[in-house]
Amino acid sequence: MNRPLLIIEDNAQNMYMMRFLLEKSGFLVLGAENGKKGVEAALTAEPLAILLDIQLPGLDGYAVAAELKRYPQLAGVPIIAVTSYAMVGDRDRILAAGATGYIEKPINPETFVAQIRSYFPEGWDRTSGG
Repeated sequence: MNRPLLIIEDNAQNMYMMRFLLEKSGFLVLGAENGKKGVEAALTAEPLAILLDIQLPGLDGYAVAAELKRYPQLAGVPIIAVTSYAMVGDRDRILAAGATGYIEKPINPETFVAQIRSYFPEGWDRTSGG
């Protein structure tokens, strides 16, 4: 079974770009446009990884990361903040909330997929089901 990547992002253009790049590289991608739907999707899909914007309507990325960490079935799932929040302390704050990693927006289309893959174990192959 090919587990999906979950993108929690409220900006349609950002969602499109990330989805396009990841699907072009063979990933199955699910999307959620707010934090509440993102948590629900994560619990249902048990994704391979979660790409999380910080500035979301309703539950922000900090609250979403903390909420996701409460569920044992998501314990091994990397949460990667993909955000334009790049002020001093923003990275540390989202990592403290439960994120595994941090990628600044705007994303670089040339390196984005490799950045995401870097969060998977060495030798990992998406076709093996994660």
